[in-house]
Amino acid sequence: MLFDMDGTLVDSEKLWDVALHELAAEYGGTLSDPARKAMIGSSMAASMRILHDDLDQPGRDPEASAAWIDARILELFRTGLRWRPGALNLLRAVRAAGIPTALVTSSGRPLVEVALDTLGRDSFDAIVCGDEVEAAKPHPEPYLTAARLLGVPIARCVAIEDSPTGVASALAAGAAVLAVPAEVPIGPLDGVHQLESLTGADLELLAALLGAPPPVG
Repeated sequence: MLFDMDGTLVDSEKLWDVALHELAAEYGGTLSDPARKAMIGSSMAASMRILHDDLDQPGRDPEASAAWIDARILELFRTGLRWRPGALNLLRAVRAAGIPTALVTSSGRPLVEVALDTLGRDSFDAIVCGDEVEAAKPHPEPYLTAARLLGVPIARCVAIEDSPTGVASALAAGAAVLAVPAEVPIGPLDGVHQLESLTGADLELLAALLGAPPPVG
């Protein structure tokens, strides 16, 4: 099992909203809704480029902007993360069944370490962070890396995502994909099963996505 983090397991996109809008205001501008939506699921570097272009300030230092966001979002994450509907129960069921599980996120390692206080440090057999791969989502590298770390063929993995960027990454890698759109709609795609929330997901559904018999026990 391969889980995205922001917007999939935890309702953190609203915290990113706060930080990004605050930075835009710090720069004397206002972040547009289309630009914000384009950032969802993207790497920090890509998001900073989108923000600078949206503010018509392309000459700003993306590393300085990223450092500002990193510091602010860490503060916000420490105030407590809320689980997305059904996410905790599904993660617990997957772990109880002994299914190899990885977290595959575009967020950087320092932020993930804070999030793990909510997610549980024993919830995953492997963690792939956005700052630990050469190519971020929508490139397939993050999901291919996770499957390799788990020792499971990517074709035998189900990836759960909430954004078009993440779905594209998982599909390109060759995983079966369960999409649970949060902030941005995802159009119909071959190979992608969609649910309104993870409250409708269980081990039988995950097995069905792989064309496998349901787990016993």
